[in-house]
Amino acid sequence: MKSWYKDSIVYQIYPRSFQDSAETAFPNDGIGDIPGIISRLDEIKELGVNVIWLSPVYKSPDADNGYDISDYYDISPKFGTMADMERLFAEAKKRDIRIIMDLVINHTSDEHEWFQKSRDPASPYRNYYIWQPGKNSRKQPPNNWTGFFTGDTWEYDEKSGEYYLHLFDKKQPDLNFKNPKVIEEVKNILRFWLDKGAAGFRCDVINIIYKTSLEDGKKSMAVRGLEHYKSQEGAHEVLRELRRDVLDKYDCFTVGETVFVDLEDAKLLCNEDRKELNMLFFFDHLEVDRRIAQFIPKKFHAHKLLKVTTKWQQGLDWNAVYFENHDQPRIVSHYGAAESERALPGEMWKRSAKMLALFEMTLRGTLFIYQGQEIGMTNFDFKSMDELNDVVSFGINKLMKKLFIPGFLRWKWIKASSRDNARTPMQWNNDENAGFSRGKPWLGVNNNYRHINYESQKKDPDSILNFYKKLIALRKESKCLVYGEFLPLYADSRLIIYRRKLNNEIYTIALNFSSNEIKLPGKYLPCFSGDRVISASGRKQESRMLPWDGVLIKTANY
Repeated sequence: MKSWYKDSIVYQIYPRSFQDSAETAFPNDGIGDIPGIISRLDEIKELGVNVIWLSPVYKSPDADNGYDISDYYDISPKFGTMADMERLFAEAKKRDIRIIMDLVINHTSDEHEWFQKSRDPASPYRNYYIWQPGKNSRKQPPNNWTGFFTGDTWEYDEKSGEYYLHLFDKKQPDLNFKNPKVIEEVKNILRFWLDKGAAGFRCDVINIIYKTSLEDGKKSMAVRGLEHYKSQEGAHEVLRELRRDVLDKYDCFTVGETVFVDLEDAKLLCNEDRKELNMLFFFDHLEVDRRIAQFIPKKFHAHKLLKVTTKWQQGLDWNAVYFENHDQPRIVSHYGAAESERALPGEMWKRSAKMLALFEMTLRGTLFIYQGQEIGMTNFDFKSMDELNDVVSFGINKLMKKLFIPGFLRWKWIKASSRDNARTPMQWNNDENAGFSRGKPWLGVNNNYRHINYESQKKDPDSILNFYKKLIALRKESKCLVYGEFLPLYADSRLIIYRRKLNNEIYTIALNFSSNEIKLPGKYLPCFSGDRVISASGRKQESRMLPWDGVLIKTANY
């Protein structure tokens, strides 16, 4: 298989928040759709990306915003029709843009035909899912597992007389990958979309699809029962079978979203010799300032971020590089200066967004940019839980309430970490609803859209958007920035210095993660004696770095 994906820049679209149109059965309904995406393909092309990752557009009752699929072979009417989807493939191809689909196979919707039929114990679909009798005369669930959306993982079904397993929402029953028929169904789904024109798949929570055992889980502060299904040998076998029988017969790639994966797990999942995934997403680099996943904050230290980054950059043959997606807070609000400029975005917001862009664009691997990241969109200015839509946020609030965490603290943590921060509508211009829709948006539009929007930045040569375009163009010209070694040089609590090296081509990168001006360590000043390629502030390189600045130097061997 060709490795074109290694040179690619991928742009993730969260369809319901990207662009609404009047060309569906629900015109201007405040929900983005496929015709809306088609109308923006030229903007995506102008950015310099050549692959789109499309979050789910399949038919779904939307218990989890499309990650609960009721029909893998149909499009949700909210997003359009199959004809619209085929037109999207065709229009993207005209612009040399490929599309990868979101593959959600750990679970389906409870409204999927397979599940509804499986509720009959005599049905041939019974073993498509994981059904179990309860303990103690059916009064207790089959085991003590807890789920990723907090709470129980078993739901009793009156019609069936048994419990079914759901690691996520109760409307997302888990499929049974011990059943060969389920694997064949997945193969058919893959073929269907690859034949339609898909260039690959982002595979949702792919390392937990196989449940080796249903025994009780060990006591845990996080998810209980994980040891029975995280990165099991059965999952590896399924991935190898899908690769062998389907994926390797097409010019495509896969990237896996993984749960609680460590480096050793990752090496098995995306080692090219094993022929499972081509690359995977991990989360360590976004959790160096979090105590429990993304929810409870602790102090940020730049040296910890460099340590984690180095571990993955040097540990894997190939990385999927990302700072944002539909499940993460906006990076400029997380690691940048946006939260210190609460009233209106200012110079530090802008510079820190550029600095973070420089960081991501100078890492080894396939790059993934999330919609709105290229204009420095920030976390939403939520006022209360009533403005949220995210099922995880409500589950976390419920759990923290049980732990007697005060309401003001619960809200502080949820406001900063809610998945809805990344799901607010794309800010296209300063018209009503940021140019996203003529109807009431399904989720609130950030009030800063008049100051942060695509249209105004397109016209500004010094904008974040145009900085992204410059970096993408630079990366396309440099094999070193794509394939070169990642070599850490220095880090403290605020400053990171590293370099990229391929043969005689060397780039040195310095990043200031603080609102203070920093003096560069004298030992490393020779690294900065070369040609200044680009910087977040635009200032010529000196011995000191401005607040939130980032600089890229093409340097002599050092």
